[in-house]
Amino acid sequence: MAQPIELVIFDCDGVLVDSERIAVRVDALVLAELGWNLTEAEIVDRFMGLSSRSMTRQIEDHLGRRLPADWEEEFKPLYDEALAAELTPVEGIVDALDALTHLPTCVASSGSHDKMRFTLGMTGLRPRFEGRIFSATEVEHGKPAPDLFLHAARKMGVVPEACAVVEDSQYGLQAARAAGMRAFAYAGGLTPADRLEGPGTVVFDDMRRLPGLLADH
Repeated sequence: MAQPIELVIFDCDGVLVDSERIAVRVDALVLAELGWNLTEAEIVDRFMGLSSRSMTRQIEDHLGRRLPADWEEEFKPLYDEALAAELTPVEGIVDALDALTHLPTCVASSGSHDKMRFTLGMTGLRPRFEGRIFSATEVEHGKPAPDLFLHAARKMGVVPEACAVVEDSQYGLQAARAAGMRAFAYAGGLTPADRLEGPGTVVFDDMRRLPGLLADH
């Protein structure tokens, strides 16, 4: 029998807040400005779920030059303006969280703490996770390495085998599987369902189904 789930670890972007659609659109503009023209689908495939540090390395490799340490600051207002105008919680996530009050939860995201304060605060979700929010900036290797999820489990006092991870990106799911955790792949966002499949992974497309799926696994 599988060990009962004692902790649900949520990714943030695309799982709690519906930010990926907005961010990818702005990413395309920013990358074009830097000299790399990519479609939104290519951006999803290459970058979705990665930390800012990892994304920067890929951009520099492609451009063949280093970017200034503060290069993202120039474009931050574009993201903030778009998110402030359009950001909402992922459809069904509030219902799912209301049904999961019996289980400990936390957030583990590739985004920075500043970004999560902004997005979770704007959507009213931050109080649900206060004091239990972890960022890839706290570990040496971001997703697809398992470091962030293992760090979150350690801080929450739960062994990896008793953790469930809710993710919407290939890199995030690779990290969950590498951490030895059960993976629940939300396919209601930008990544096609077939890209999210893998061993030990439950793929679903409606957040309202999550509590039942967790109970069954």
